Amino acid sequence: MTPDPRITDALTRLPDYLGSHVLVSVTALALGLAVSLPLALAARRRATLRGVLLAVASVAQTIPGLALLALFYPLLLAAAALSLRLTGHGFSALGFLPSVLALALYSMLPVLRNTLTGLAGIDATISEAALGVGMTRRQALIMVELPLALPVIMAGIRTAAVWVIGTATLSTPIGQTSLGNYIFTGLQTQNWVFVLFGCVAAAILALAVDQLLALIENGLRLRRRGRALAGAAGLLLIVAGGLWPSLARPHATYVIGAKPFAEQYILAALIEQRLNAAGLSASRREGLGSSVAFAALKAGEIDAYVEYTGTLWANEMHRDDIKPPDQMLAEVKDWLQREHKITMLGGLGFENAYALAMPRKRAEALGIHTMADLARNAARLSIAGDYEFFGRPEWKALRAAYGLAFQKERTMQPEFMYPAAQAGDVDVISAYTSDGRIAQYDLVVIADEKHAIPAYDAILLIAGKRADDAALREALRPLIGAIDVESMRAANLRASRNDADAAPDAVARWLWEKVRAKKP
Repeated sequence: MTPDPRITDALTRLPDYLGSHVLVSVTALALGLAVSLPLALAARRRATLRGVLLAVASVAQTIPGLALLALFYPLLLAAAALSLRLTGHGFSALGFLPSVLALALYSMLPVLRNTLTGLAGIDATISEAALGVGMTRRQALIMVELPLALPVIMAGIRTAAVWVIGTATLSTPIGQTSLGNYIFTGLQTQNWVFVLFGCVAAAILALAVDQLLALIENGLRLRRRGRALAGAAGLLLIVAGGLWPSLARPHATYVIGAKPFAEQYILAALIEQRLNAAGLSASRREGLGSSVAFAALKAGEIDAYVEYTGTLWANEMHRDDIKPPDQMLAEVKDWLQREHKITMLGGLGFENAYALAMPRKRAEALGIHTMADLARNAARLSIAGDYEFFGRPEWKALRAAYGLAFQKERTMQPEFMYPAAQAGDVDVISAYTSDGRIAQYDLVVIADEKHAIPAYDAILLIAGKRADDAALREALRPLIGAIDVESMRAANLRASRNDADAAPDAVARWLWEKVRAKKP
């Protein structure tokens, strides 16, 4: 029986994803322990300091993991720019460093709290007896108090380890490869084998580390050196396994960015394949948040990626006026070069704009063809949008232009919106004009007669540091103007299938053959 190619693909990626996940998790946990344990010891007899530390750690713990990770990227990006300006040396703010710092902060509360609780729970007469036999306070702490508090302290460390390993799956949007790459890619491409693989791998890793830490604690508490050494050896093997793929993997010359949706995964794979075909070494940073991707390109931490004119126009240029597509394209190109030294190599040939869509039968029954028709019915309809939509300028522009006021607004993953609309769970969704699922689920796009939503031409951008890279330009030039919207819709639809041919790399190869076949 032939194994499922999706499982083979997942296993092929496992060393890289698991290794990177282990590396960032262990580094963050080690940093968290290095900070938390000394602080806990310093605060054990200082009530004010103890209260402040626990309050700060508790506040950090209440911040959702993804938000905490995302907050560290712009902070480090600003610090890197300042360091470059003052010393002439910068550092990478993408991926590893913000992930480590955010996860270390996330790990501090259980370690602080359990260390303080464990030390406070020791009978005062035991500490006094230690001092009475001639021990110094430091000796009493190291030889008596810490061993007695060890079970409680280790419980905190084990909790922190599980939290860090679980939360590390959310580091993908800020550029850190992890087991979360399986989950984010799987959700966007409806590859449920990837989603399940990522969840199971993260759970197994967390359980393994938890049990090894328990073995160390048990060995130390019972003075069984063999158990403690076995647990430590197991942890060292996991760490070594995490380091090995990073050390063994050849360094790629070019890094291609991709936002967290299927079309971007396909295009990033296509760019990588074109560079590799030209003999240039390339790798991908997938699942980057929209603002993170552009910031990374500005900082030179990725070398190229596909952006959309409307996104830059609204989010980065902060423009709310509407211009003809050709004029907008020209102004965006000039702004990119003038403000950020970013080269717009050209448009790919299709547009992926935001649009509102609804089931065809529902639209016909209500007589909805235009936004004006929708506005008259909106008060009794529900709308679903992706995570960005209701906070984006396009939504504000639509509401201002047409007076849209829906009965209910819901936020959900894009791949769930289409079947939700088909099933009648929502009436209207924020769709994408190059998405083949519009036809797949028999939806109709509502006409934006006032053109409140700007054009969204797909454009290929190159970082400023690669402006004079002739080899890069030559390798990517065949993509310019080569992909029409029908081909992109077909590729997106192919990526939404739950089979082996839906993998981004396979779809990218299929799309390139389709593009080549259309060329005169």
